[in-house]
Amino acid sequence: MTNDQLSTNDYFVHESSYVDEGCQIGKGTKIWHFSHVMSGCTIGEDCNIGQNVVISPDVVLGRNCKIQNNVSVYTGVRCEEDVFLGPSMVFTNVINPRSAVSRKHEYRETILKRGVSVGANATIVCGHTLGEYCLIGAGSVVTKDVPAYALMVGNPARQIGWVNRNGDKCATLEEAMK
Repeated sequence: MTNDQLSTNDYFVHESSYVDEGCQIGKGTKIWHFSHVMSGCTIGEDCNIGQNVVISPDVVLGRNCKIQNNVSVYTGVRCEEDVFLGPSMVFTNVINPRSAVSRKHEYRETILKRGVSVGANATIVCGHTLGEYCLIGAGSVVTKDVPAYALMVGNPARQIGWVNRNGDKCATLEEAMK
């Protein structure tokens, strides 16, 4: 994409980044330094894609997603609106990768529901759903589905409590959902 093309869009792409043909990018979205958005992606309005981010083919990001620096969002990932992905967090998309074995037909879908926040350096193993407004602590490794509003930490990640829509710790699920 050339700078001339950028001026006709309702979104911003830094001159050091690449956006492949066939992407849908919403109004107000910003794509920062050294990032690559691959073909077939759908990115909602008002998203912020940080430095050195790769969005693989056919990824879907809802409105107002924030992706911090050094994150690769692989094919099979779908983020609903208001999702936050912390710096250097990691997704996988194959359970048992091997260099000599092509497993592109085995990609597993990973769904992050509305309002999910994933902390820095966390790992999300593919094939799981992270429930609405859950919070994954920095460095945690998610190996199973996560309930809505759950606070998850550790390796493997385990639930240690509940959080509300603002990310504040709550005593019960009922309190979190208020």
